[in-house]
Amino acid sequence: MKYLAYQAQADLMQPVRLAAEATKLALESPFSGLLGELTLPYVKAGLEMVSRAALSHSRPDYQIKTVMVDGEIVPVTEEATLVTPFCTLLRFAKKTASPQSRVLVVAPLSGHFATLLRNTVVTLLPDHDVYITDWHNAREVPLDAGRFGFDEYVDHVILFLETLGEGSHLLAVCQPCAHAFAAVAAMAATNNPAQPATMTLMAGPIDTRVNPTTVNELATNNSIEWFERNLIAKVPHGFAGAGRRVYPGFVQLTAFMSMNPGRHFDTHVDLFGDLANGRLEKAAATKNFYDEYFAVLDLTAEFYLETVKLVFQEHALPKGKLSWHGEKIDPRAIRKTALFTVEGERDDICSVGQTVAAHDLCTNIKPYKKRHHLQPGVGHYGVFSGSKWANQIYPIVQNFILANN
Repeated sequence: MKYLAYQAQADLMQPVRLAAEATKLALESPFSGLLGELTLPYVKAGLEMVSRAALSHSRPDYQIKTVMVDGEIVPVTEEATLVTPFCTLLRFAKKTASPQSRVLVVAPLSGHFATLLRNTVVTLLPDHDVYITDWHNAREVPLDAGRFGFDEYVDHVILFLETLGEGSHLLAVCQPCAHAFAAVAAMAATNNPAQPATMTLMAGPIDTRVNPTTVNELATNNSIEWFERNLIAKVPHGFAGAGRRVYPGFVQLTAFMSMNPGRHFDTHVDLFGDLANGRLEKAAATKNFYDEYFAVLDLTAEFYLETVKLVFQEHALPKGKLSWHGEKIDPRAIRKTALFTVEGERDDICSVGQTVAAHDLCTNIKPYKKRHHLQPGVGHYGVFSGSKWANQIYPIVQNFILANN
């Protein structure tokens, strides 16, 4: 019922938003002066705020058209290297004078599209052949595509690494660090030739018993039945995935925003002021951020519930109890893959200590093939986006990849 109620409200508001946008455009006509020079900017700003008051359920564009490589501007094209019902292995293809290291960016499946890592990709792209897990919106995946849970996520990471081939590199961001870790361990156990040369884990929940955050406490203070009862819904009719049980993206977004409601409110007040007073460049930056932030996708119920249970409630990986299709995941099997972990000093989603815990599990990786970096002055998103990522963290990532090619 919650999904039906949400969709009904969204459908009812659509004409209001369209009317507001049309009125704003009309006010930009030569006759708009009738309202007065002082009043008009505020009316237009208010109408734009109304027209923007909606979520999107479609993936935004990556907007990566060119990149600077060795002092030359090179065109970038998106290539769907491999497509499954749940994900596209997307390559940012470009022509270079010599081959570059292949890097698989494992994006979170946590309510936002992989485009949230646009800045991560842009930073990697000049020096690497970059691929990303471009996850599909579960509400658009038909029921006959089957289930998609923790094991199936690991399957995808393995399949994509095999597609990239021997000698590639893996960089996992945030939520899927545990899944990516499990994939590499499973590949190591069978000496899969496609096991990556390096595994970079950035701000991800390897052991959430360390310095628990509000997110961790929510998971441990409620039973898995509570999550299923209160957060899972069925996709309504009108979508390809009608009838599929999902954790709706709008629910996840509400949870994220409730962590800092005052900040989001103040930002939108500032946006209104910027629009009304002609500070268009500043307003554009805010709008671009929220266009991305308000683009949400649904997760399959099984993936969400299994991740909550295994990673956040049972701590199966650090306790040595995690399995994949019934086979035990043994981190000690990892020998060939070098390990690099990154954490943010001010991360309130995945706190300091939760990601570096991977080093204690990988007892058979040689010390010279391990490295950890704690970035001062950044929160969660600053680990993989922004100036400190580009100027301070990325050079270390690049060096680590080069050293282990």
